[in-house]
Amino acid sequence: MAFEAESGSGHRLTVDGPPDLGGRDQGPRPMEVLLEGLGTCSAVDVVYILQRGRHSVTGCEVDIEASRADTPPKVFTAIHLHFRVSGSDLKDAVVGRAVKLSAEKYCSASIMLAEACQVTHSHEVIDAGEVSHGLSP
Repeated sequence: MAFEAESGSGHRLTVDGPPDLGGRDQGPRPMEVLLEGLGTCSAVDVVYILQRGRHSVTGCEVDIEASRADTPPKVFTAIHLHFRVSGSDLKDAVVGRAVKLSAEKYCSASIMLAEACQVTHSHEVIDAGEVSHGLSP
């Protein structure tokens, strides 16, 4: 049940099914990859929007919580993305605006999934003096 996916840009990723279907934990599950794509798509937008506004961003993490239907097809019924953005002198309203622009205008993954289920967003700003870490999905 493990498959190697190759993107149009030539990057490879091993995706594996769950153990009850014969998977052997050789990679993330397909629906996990979908959420990872959503989170990274949104994070790229948020960081890019802030950097274009000349804001100092030192990190961006996205936690995603999702609910799925109990019966097949086990589609997502609700997805929540929580952004933790760190930087110097970042204002809450500025980060909130970047998250909103990503959700409503730029993130194709978020906009597409919002057609199928409820997608919500929240954020928090962390002063770079308190926490310092690299950009990560």
